[in-house]
Amino acid sequence: MTAQPPTRRNFLRTAAGAGAVAALGAGGVLASASPASAYRAGHGLNAVEWNESDPRMWYYRFETDAIEWNPGVNVLLPDGYHTSGRRYPVLYLLHGGNQDFISWDRMGIRAWTAGKPIIVVMPDGGRAGWYSNPVSTNVGPRNWEHFHIGQLIPWVDANFRTYAEYNGRAVSGFSMGGFGALKYAAKYYGHFASVSSHSGPASLRRDFGLVTHWANASSAAVELGGGTVYGVPLWDEARVTADNPVQRIESYRNKRIYLVAGTAPDPVDWWDTINENQVLAGQREFRAALGAAGIPHTFREPGGGHVVRPDLFIEDLNGIIGRLRKA
Repeated sequence: MTAQPPTRRNFLRTAAGAGAVAALGAGGVLASASPASAYRAGHGLNAVEWNESDPRMWYYRFETDAIEWNPGVNVLLPDGYHTSGRRYPVLYLLHGGNQDFISWDRMGIRAWTAGKPIIVVMPDGGRAGWYSNPVSTNVGPRNWEHFHIGQLIPWVDANFRTYAEYNGRAVSGFSMGGFGALKYAAKYYGHFASVSSHSGPASLRRDFGLVTHWANASSAAVELGGGTVYGVPLWDEARVTADNPVQRIESYRNKRIYLVAGTAPDPVDWWDTINENQVLAGQREFRAALGAAGIPHTFREPGGGHVVRPDLFIEDLNGIIGRLRKA
């Protein structure tokens, strides 16, 4: 798919645009004509559609009991993967709200990773899934956290030449996906040695729980048919605490941490500005807590609003490769 400029996506607008959101369309390639191999099943996943014809970008759609519909996954292989015989570190790259597994390809991930010795796995996470197993759902299973952590990671390690270990994996994401990356890195400490959040919220309870309320509102409107991630009218407080980066500070010790949040208002999109202001405030709270605990981290506060910045993504990617085990 031809790379396009990054588009403004945000976790707040998800609820506002709920009426326009339809079921996920494939938007990618059709299944290969070759017969399914045994490796395409296992770890709770069964590939029902795939294409492995591109030298780098391989596509899968899985049947899984974790999700009512069949989520898609793009796996971007490094140049030379098929002939090198080497193992590679893996970056799990999570999309933002109202996006899907193809979004990073649209933004230019192939060009950004050209020549880089790393596998990049880009899974569906739901239009407003919040990388969570929800408290309630009226549309069948939407257990994105279980799909990613309990099923997809073991499947990738079993079927690609990876380092199936702490120092072999990183997780990163944009917006809702940046939150998901911070959440996964803390809750599943031994899975990821590097975590990055590009304009992702890092505080669920600040401003009277604004991010938590929006997670509930957007998931109810777009993802769960009136169900919610954290529960209403009362939250599942233990779950909020478990998912809240600022309350899991010690879980980031000995990890590489990279954070991005914009500082300047967007003259075109006021909603985008409100969104990034909240992200910036939450990331500053998170950074202050990291600093107080003596946990090193890198942060960038560029001008502009709620967008993916290719230059900072590439800076981050180089840092990820430098931190992880070498191919």
